[in-house]
Amino acid sequence: MEVVSVNVAQLRTLTVNGRERPTGIVKEPVEGLVAVGELGLEGDVQADRRVHGGPDQAVYAYAIEDVEWWEGELGRELGPGFFGENLTLRGVDVTGARPGDHWRAGAVTLEVTFPRTPCQKMAKKAGEPGFVKRFAKAGRPGMYLRVVEPGDVAAGDPVAIGD
Repeated sequence: MEVVSVNVAQLRTLTVNGRERPTGIVKEPVEGLVAVGELGLEGDVQADRRVHGGPDQAVYAYAIEDVEWWEGELGRELGPGFFGENLTLRGVDVTGARPGDHWRAGAVTLEVTFPRTPCQKMAKKAGEPGFVKRFAKAGRPGMYLRVVEPGDVAAGDPVAIGD
């Protein structure tokens, strides 16, 4: 089990339903160590804190196996960070995680809080108007995480499940 990539976003705008909306969903992999604090990753933006961010949604994780499944479904390459995840993980049953589970990624201890609910910004990024329903129906939501012990994480770091 390992961290495939650590992904962060700069503030961008997407036009959703005819309105310009700020977003942090366009995340891209970064190299080297990234500091992770109580409210998320250094250098990452969470644009709409009414629905994203805060201690219970500090980090979003998604499995590379699920990214690859979606690549087959959509017929195109998506790559790490496509779903707005901060951590793209290999070998971790992200979908099967339960609230309260503890994960260790690099020097960071995380606690699973709840699965992601998709939004219209994800549909816009996917380029498919019905993508919110399709994403929900697929049952591959990824998980939000609380930071229990801050630290640094980088691509290639091991991931351990349990206390």
